[in-house]
Amino acid sequence: MAIMSLLAATPELSFIEIRDTLNMTDGNLSVHLRTLQEAGYVAVTKTFQDRRPLTTCSLTAGGRTAFSNYINLLQQIVAQHKGR
Repeated sequence: MAIMSLLAATPELSFIEIRDTLNMTDGNLSVHLRTLQEAGYVAVTKTFQDRRPLTTCSLTAGGRTAFSNYINLLQQIVAQHKGR
């Protein structure tokens, strides 16, 4: 969920920004992004900037909805346990 949280807070982040913020390896982040992309939650764009490859990621509309639903569920769980 850390990747989804980061992307929910900003319109777009580069692969390197996500990797460095979350202290992940390239391979580990690639696997997570691929899974999120296959689920339709994350859009991955590959371009070039100054002749160097640049991979950027953003949440899709479905990803924003799924993340919002997840946050709502967490809030419900917390509210239920506060009353105990």
